[in-house]
Amino acid sequence: MLKNMTIGWVGLGNMGRPMSLRLHRAGARVSVTTRNRDTVAEMVRQGMRGAQSPKEAAIDADVVIVTVFDAASVRAVIEGDNGILAGLRAGSLLVDMGTTDVSATREFVRMAAARGVAYLDAPVSGGAPGAAEGTLTIMVGGDEADLERAMPIFSVLGTHVTHVGPVGAGQATKAANQVIVGLTIAAVAEAFGLATRAGVDLAKASEALQGGFADSRVLREHGSRMMAGNYVPGATIAVQRKDMRQALSLAQSFGLEMPLTELAAERFDEVAELGFDHLDQSSIFKLLKRADP
Repeated sequence: MLKNMTIGWVGLGNMGRPMSLRLHRAGARVSVTTRNRDTVAEMVRQGMRGAQSPKEAAIDADVVIVTVFDAASVRAVIEGDNGILAGLRAGSLLVDMGTTDVSATREFVRMAAARGVAYLDAPVSGGAPGAAEGTLTIMVGGDEADLERAMPIFSVLGTHVTHVGPVGAGQATKAANQVIVGLTIAAVAEAFGLATRAGVDLAKASEALQGGFADSRVLREHGSRMMAGNYVPGATIAVQRKDMRQALSLAQSFGLEMPLTELAAERFDEVAELGFDHLDQSSIFKLLKRADP
């Protein structure tokens, strides 16, 4: 499907590894780099080309995709002598598929445009399982023509691709997504805590809730993790905290109050303070388990 396409990939975390591997298996020539050289070596063993720097990954690429932690990380990999923009030729496309601050995204677009490079912000939802299975939801901000260029790639990575508006709109939509996800995970954790204290079997309670208005993918997937105590991350507490803080910062820029989001973000902070920043978001349930008599 992607034969004759050359793709640079920067960032090989829980999402970047399976996403880049899908593109490689779809026939693209993929050049990868990340700070952890052992991870690069692992991807080379899978058949991809290893690069020593973001610049090297970008050389000769038609498209470069970035999946790094936050805005500061994006800046670090796109600018400078060894950055993506130093290697990416004019007319190429740069796509940020991480979750990045909106105002910083608009600055990165200007930086890319100054080098003749098109830019899309295309954050995703679906976690590591969705990345591995190619079932991600992709929220795209940018020009329609640039989206058309990226669609062969997005079609391999996701099943629900929506052009939500100009550059920055993808990240704003992802911020809204993370507000809903974060609040719902916290709500499921508290609801499960309530059912437990009332002496209800959680498996039976979850089964009952899935038949009514409380049903959701979060209830089914994260609820199952809470019941099993399985906190292997699809997305980590660290990522959820960062994303909710970005959403709150965006809201503040509009003078919008989001007290429920602020409260949920504080609860995720509490989980991190217990040393669980590296665990799945559903480990917020540990706060309630810790308070059990």
